Amino acid sequence: MQAIEYQRTRLFWIAVLGLFTAAMLFGLRAGLNSGMRDEIFAGTVNSGELIASAFGMAFFGFGFTLFAASPLLDKIGIGNVLRGSALCFIVSVVMIYVATMVDSDTISHNLFWIGMLVQGIGWGGQEAAINPMTTALYPEDKTHRLNVLHAWWPAGIIVGGLIGFGIGWFDIPWKLAMAAPLAPAIALLLMSKGVAFPQTEREAEGISFSDMMLEIFRAPSCLIWFGAMFLTASLELAPGQWIEAALSAKVGFNAVLILVYVAGLMFVMRHFAGPLAHRLSNPGLLWFSSLFAMVGLYLMATVDSPFMVIVAATIWGTGVCFLWPTMMASVSERYPKGGSWFIGLIGTSAALAMYFVLPMLGRLYDTAMAQAAGGPEKLELLKAEGTAIAASELLEIEKIAAPQAFEFVAMLAIPLLLLFGIVWLLEKRAQRIASQAPETAQQKAL
Repeated sequence: MQAIEYQRTRLFWIAVLGLFTAAMLFGLRAGLNSGMRDEIFAGTVNSGELIASAFGMAFFGFGFTLFAASPLLDKIGIGNVLRGSALCFIVSVVMIYVATMVDSDTISHNLFWIGMLVQGIGWGGQEAAINPMTTALYPEDKTHRLNVLHAWWPAGIIVGGLIGFGIGWFDIPWKLAMAAPLAPAIALLLMSKGVAFPQTEREAEGISFSDMMLEIFRAPSCLIWFGAMFLTASLELAPGQWIEAALSAKVGFNAVLILVYVAGLMFVMRHFAGPLAHRLSNPGLLWFSSLFAMVGLYLMATVDSPFMVIVAATIWGTGVCFLWPTMMASVSERYPKGGSWFIGLIGTSAALAMYFVLPMLGRLYDTAMAQAAGGPEKLELLKAEGTAIAASELLEIEKIAAPQAFEFVAMLAIPLLLLFGIVWLLEKRAQRIASQAPETAQQKAL
């Protein structure tokens, strides 16, 4: 019994390390957004859209790998997928570094985009592996364990964000910060060596591969949950990736610190997801989460003072805290025959959201900047001028333009409130009927 328990603990910490590494890279992308944009895409009027599109490639790679690897997880092997993910993290860091050293803008842009794509492939591989592995290790406590696992996502963001902030504070080139995730990626390779990984629940229960693939036709209601994940991921990940660029001018300091603060809040709160889900039910927890996320995002776009921005970020962070792992647990519990494929499709939906939503935020930012400057030509002249006065004007323009994209994202919560509200009410009604059934049967017997 002790050997099994030790193995389960070690495997769980391997999952934690894989997620932590991906989160470090996410935090670095957020914290180094402006530095990457100004060096890689310097001199372009649509630099906001270009950097957002490059980040979108990471989410595309994430979604593609989840879609491809999840149904084949048992055939490839959980351990092989995790080791491949670690190698992708290492290769992506090298490619991004090389992108800053070449003279050709075209080659530099392409290397940067491909590096982001490889980074996303690594992220998708570890996500495809760790969630089914966790549900297989803890079938009796999925919601709580998935939330505890994903508490290490904000922990990685904290480390990555603080590294990004420190690089800016000490005026060190941003590309040096990109080497930081190499340490946990190498540790992941070493920890996963010589350990036996479990089968997924689907494989252990004897559900065939074809039954898993056909489950989507037997239970088409799952498509509603995939659509919901598109929106919940937009509420959580898109603002997190954009927060440094959107709020730094508004609050007067590097806003990646706000992301670090929110990540710390999420790290603590996700350890209490089990009791909350037990009290509210999963749909109830998701409903309140969506409400808080919407209110927080709208306030971040509209309030003026740094203090109120932090209050708004607290509300947003409280809202998005439980969305991702609770969505995973809900789908796993409702559609057990869908196995690792359904869990992977949920993540793919989230990745597609970022692939489409992040460039939209970039375009909204570029458009708002041009409007605030009095037209794209005037904005281009200000950027080219390079004087202190021009820099001051650009800062004021950015204060007006950058947060506006948050209003768009906030509105995505409205259909979620309707969906989760209906599911929550239907579940409560079903529970009430079920609780009354024994009493009714007893009355009939009398």
